[in-house]
Amino acid sequence: MKKFINAPENVVSEMLEGLLFAHSDLLKTADGNVKNIVRKEAPVKDKVAIISGGGSGHLPLFLGYIGEGMLDGVAVGEIFASPSSSQILSVTKQVDNGKGVLYLYGNYGGDVMNFDMAGEMAEMEGIQTATVIGTDDVASMPKGEEDQRRGVAGLFYLYKMAAAKAEEGSSLEEVVRVTEHANRNVRTMGVALSPCTLPEVGKPTFNIEEGQMEIGMGIHGEPGYYKGKLQSADDITSTLIEKISEDLSLNQGDEVSVLINGLGATPLEELYIVCRKVKDIFLDREINIEKVYVGEYATSLEMAGLSISVLKLDDELKRLLHRPFNTPFHKQL
Repeated sequence: MKKFINAPENVVSEMLEGLLFAHSDLLKTADGNVKNIVRKEAPVKDKVAIISGGGSGHLPLFLGYIGEGMLDGVAVGEIFASPSSSQILSVTKQVDNGKGVLYLYGNYGGDVMNFDMAGEMAEMEGIQTATVIGTDDVASMPKGEEDQRRGVAGLFYLYKMAAAKAEEGSSLEEVVRVTEHANRNVRTMGVALSPCTLPEVGKPTFNIEEGQMEIGMGIHGEPGYYKGKLQSADDITSTLIEKISEDLSLNQGDEVSVLINGLGATPLEELYIVCRKVKDIFLDREINIEKVYVGEYATSLEMAGLSISVLKLDDELKRLLHRPFNTPFHKQL
């Protein structure tokens, strides 16, 4: 294991200390705990607050999306581990302004359990909460069982839509409605070329042989549905887009937004090669790409690989998509 770390057990706390210092213009702790992070100006008046959370190791997911036009707070767990319910409650109390709090996170057992517990505790303290769980990973469960799928890079679009709706002064019910609508219209597929190494374990969490790839692997190393010989960028892209398009029922004349996401160790040059092929495929099918995002949006430590997320747009989602945001890792003017 070669990593720029000190003691493995201190990786998360030391990372957060540095991140909070570097982005002190946007972030602060909710209660002095570096794992409980909120917007600098929290609580924001007259706006539904939005909280996410999950394990570390996925930057900029989750805490990298705190800021104007995005999240109000995040509870941070250890690497690939859920934050506690008490952390989530602490963040909830810091961001609540009386209009309610939306819990928005990926579909993982520990996160679901602890956010549900925090919601119950918040309700006992008079804070109204609601929950939307991201389920965009096509490879994780078959069509017809979408509610059991994992939440991966497509969470970016849920954050974007929920926060944009909240910034307009909408009610908690309206924010939930548009977020659920976005969740039904976003799909993601990924491919991995190499494993990642958890600092406290000191060895790769799984194995992919030289010259091999695995399609459908999750961001924690969950098994994919196909392992085989490494293909060309164009062939991989065609496979991912075909699976997404079929699952999302994309047709000629549809409008979409596309996110090309690096998993931690994939050069931007390669992501743009994939982006080029996505453009060609959709152009050929007469599907309009309204907006493209390319970069690292949901990683898995130093895993080599990428994912493609597609959001099917309508007039409301298109309008919300273009609203500005400002976060430590990404911004939109």
